[in-house]
Amino acid sequence: MNETKPVTVAPAPAPAPRKSTAPRPSDGSEQSGRRRVTELLQRQGVLAVLLTVVIAASFIYPTFATLDNARGVTIQASFLAVVALGMTMVIITGGIDLSVGSVFALGGVLAAWASQYGFLAALLLPLLVCGAIGLLNGLLIARGNMAPFIVTLATLLGARGLLLALTDEGATTYLVPKGSAFGDLGQGSVWGFGHPILIALVLFGAGGVVLQRTSFGQTLFAVGGSSDAATLMGLPVARTKILVYTLSGLLAGLAGALNAARLSSGVTIVGVGMELDAISAVVIGGTLLIGGAGSISGTLWGVLLLAVIQNLINQIGSLNSSYQSVVSGGFLIVVVVAQRYLARSRRST
Repeated sequence: MNETKPVTVAPAPAPAPRKSTAPRPSDGSEQSGRRRVTELLQRQGVLAVLLTVVIAASFIYPTFATLDNARGVTIQASFLAVVALGMTMVIITGGIDLSVGSVFALGGVLAAWASQYGFLAALLLPLLVCGAIGLLNGLLIARGNMAPFIVTLATLLGARGLLLALTDEGATTYLVPKGSAFGDLGQGSVWGFGHPILIALVLFGAGGVVLQRTSFGQTLFAVGGSSDAATLMGLPVARTKILVYTLSGLLAGLAGALNAARLSSGVTIVGVGMELDAISAVVIGGTLLIGGAGSISGTLWGVLLLAVIQNLINQIGSLNSSYQSVVSGGFLIVVVVAQRYLARSRRST
């Protein structure tokens, strides 16, 4: 009889331990740290550039780091700053306002003409007319669903045409009466710093509070991020756009009035290309042209950087002032490329 031998079965090998695919605790903190650095560079990178340029220029040109030069730079920058403040809010909503240069010049002429009737007339007339132009822009864009580029280009031409009609094709220059209260608004100073500088700083402080601390400011970001999504959320998209374009017109008119008070006349040739300077300052300051992101402080640093560049060109002496446009354009290209890179970095983190 054949005996059956017992068969021994070898035990199955133990499964290899699986590697954990969960991220390490430090990964999240590293990614959040990168995101914070990226956002900081996008918001305040222009401030670092401005400080670097100022420090370098102070060592190279002894006349640059003087109080008188600082007063000159800031007084020249104050008018552009007021215009750029309104432009910042427009661009945050995803729009553009090409009319501000012509509106600035028109506001100056209206203020100079009305100054013969007193301080209030000189201040209120440009605000009413320029605010109405901004309101027209807002209504056509928000209610008429027209492209901001086309609408504001049309009002640019219209405001410049109205300016020429009021001044007989530029042959007539209205003067601000000497010693008037309106003239003091542009030529007076506090602690050596002109009134336009202080007015610009107050407006920027108020703009920063509105943008960061109010529901209206948050609505601007929401509209710029996605107008359709903001509508679905129940936000007043059309009203918000109307308000920002009206505000842009008001601020451009105010800046023009301050400039007329400073120069004691309504100069007709000012404001040409100012809209491009304002857009450059806003974008250099970190506000995205597509809307949805930006800051008031960044715009202020962008304005000051452009003013410092212009002053440095004057300090060199051998360069024509036209080189400012070349340098400003170079800065703008660099900033736009950097913004795309930073935005891509934020999405990846």
